[in-house]
Amino acid sequence: MPLLLVFALLVAALAPPVTPEPIATLSPQQTLGVIRHQFRTHRPPPPYVTYTEIRAQKDDHGFPDYVGSYTVHYWARTLDRAALKRRVYRANYRGPLEWERVAFNEIVDPGPPTADVFEPAPAHPRPPEFVPTPEARETPLREIAAVTVTGEFDYRVVSMETVGKQIHLVIQPTREPDRNRLREIWADKDTYELEKLVATDKLFIEGGPIYAVKFTVIMGWLEGHPIVTDIHGIVGANLTNPNDEYSGDGKTVDFTFRDVKFPTSLPSWYFDKRAYAQHASEAPT
Repeated sequence: MPLLLVFALLVAALAPPVTPEPIATLSPQQTLGVIRHQFRTHRPPPPYVTYTEIRAQKDDHGFPDYVGSYTVHYWARTLDRAALKRRVYRANYRGPLEWERVAFNEIVDPGPPTADVFEPAPAHPRPPEFVPTPEARETPLREIAAVTVTGEFDYRVVSMETVGKQIHLVIQPTREPDRNRLREIWADKDTYELEKLVATDKLFIEGGPIYAVKFTVIMGWLEGHPIVTDIHGIVGANLTNPNDEYSGDGKTVDFTFRDVKFPTSLPSWYFDKRAYAQHASEAPT
């Protein structure tokens, strides 16, 4: 063996091992930005969604509240959130055709299951005729020197930990806490896909006070789209008088979304309440 080659091999054997560069770890704030980005990459949802909402409410003694518990079928249009709904009373009986602008964080039951859970609540209660701006499609993030640009300006991460297969973030709004209502987030630690969250909301009593509500929201997947599957709400204090704890029916309320489907089309009259009377014989069940 040539002497030069032997010397080279000896030097290589004596040289210290090369330590690979450590993989960069995301900061808590960057992690929140990636989770939001992952959620937004699946937006907007399909143009139509149909689903069954099951609301289960208990009175202040823990017994079922049959007035506040019900089942409703919805046929919703993503573009403007207009929806046809029908109350389910019995197996073969449905209520009248009703129109609703489905939304989270407003004076209606939360929905649809495809809602943007990161969207801020409206600054003021909006009238039913209000038409929201359609969601924009997510575009790839710009890269500067191969560094992905993410931004998170609505929330500050208070703490972050990894528990099992999930990342758990406790967050606080940096502005407008009444609108930016997320407080905790759980996501898959490998994919950063959203799996559970805690959010604040409001219970509007007709002609009376407004109470704070804490919602625990469970996420699922359908045909490649994240959807809300279950919501557990706990009603708390009067927002104008924190010493006044809510003690009426509905101390706890659960919303379950089932039979979620993405039809390719729905009749246009479903979303025009003025057309319901003339299409009564065609009403969906």
